[in-house]
Amino acid sequence: MIQIIPSIAVLEGKVIRLQQGDFSREKVYDESPVDLARSFEDHGIEVVHLVDLDGARRGSPKNYHILETIAGYTSLKVDFTGGIHTDGDISKAYEYGASYITAASVAVSNKKQFASWIISFGREKITLGADARDGKIAVRGWVKDTDIDLFDHIDYFYSRGLKYVKSTDISKEGVLEGPSFAMYEKIISTFPDICVLASGGVRNLDDIKRLNDMGVFAVIVGKALYEGKIKLSELEQFLVKS
Repeated sequence: MIQIIPSIAVLEGKVIRLQQGDFSREKVYDESPVDLARSFEDHGIEVVHLVDLDGARRGSPKNYHILETIAGYTSLKVDFTGGIHTDGDISKAYEYGASYITAASVAVSNKKQFASWIISFGREKITLGADARDGKIAVRGWVKDTDIDLFDHIDYFYSRGLKYVKSTDISKEGVLEGPSFAMYEKIISTFPDICVLASGGVRNLDDIKRLNDMGVFAVIVGKALYEGKIKLSELEQFLVKS
């Protein structure tokens, strides 16, 4: 069964969503990150994806205090991302309560370092953020484009033990027009042993069911939840009761 992972994106202390990764097209939501996390927990969610957008923009994490609060006041496991570039950054994230980290920019700027994390921290705790615009990797909160092919990028780390990849088709992010199903199908067929976390474009339960049927490991849901397109109670059918 596909895992449901709500996303909490934080910028300047507020929960926001970006449309197609554009910081000039942001929408601010009234809920605090911790209140949102608690509401997710109340509905049986076990993991949240905490995006430090301040950290992504400046190249080093900023919102450790929000990570610490969510980890301390809920039983949720937190996948923390945004600006992680150094051994110190990742160690600090775990110190403040992260269960997992997702890193993207460092996997471009220092491939050997990210590959070393898969070994030193363990492949169960490290996710590659491989987000693409027109099939090419984009980094630094998606504001910097590269000429790196998405599949070449994943393959480099897949051959070095990578287990988890979170991939977003940036054109789909925040527009509620459906995920990039073809992209996920190709990733799964090309890298059969990898666990794919799909992110971007999810608009309804049918999208989640289709991703589940394709064999996607997890889906990160954001705007559809905040806009009421998907209700938390409707997700309970996907939650494995312990």
